[in-house]
Amino acid sequence: MTPEAVSHIVGQMFLAAFWVCAPLLAIGLATGILFSLIQIVTSIQDAGFSAIPRLVAFLGGALLLMPWMIHRAMAYTTDILSNLSRYAR
Repeated sequence: MTPEAVSHIVGQMFLAAFWVCAPLLAIGLATGILFSLIQIVTSIQDAGFSAIPRLVAFLGGALLLMPWMIHRAMAYTTDILSNLSRYAR
């Protein structure tokens, strides 16, 4: 296996991991910004005020996006395993 092939496989792995994680990270970022703005406007300094809604948003996003995330991960795994003979050379 050439170094170019290894770098291609690793690049595809990181890209697949990015696309699986990106929606949840975006949900957490948007929720964090929203509740930080609410904290600024209302002068609430409680750490739980922003942490708990962010956790709930992560849970809701994970439950909603789980079928899509599993599909993406399975597509990547199927692609790697179907081309295993090509990588073994």
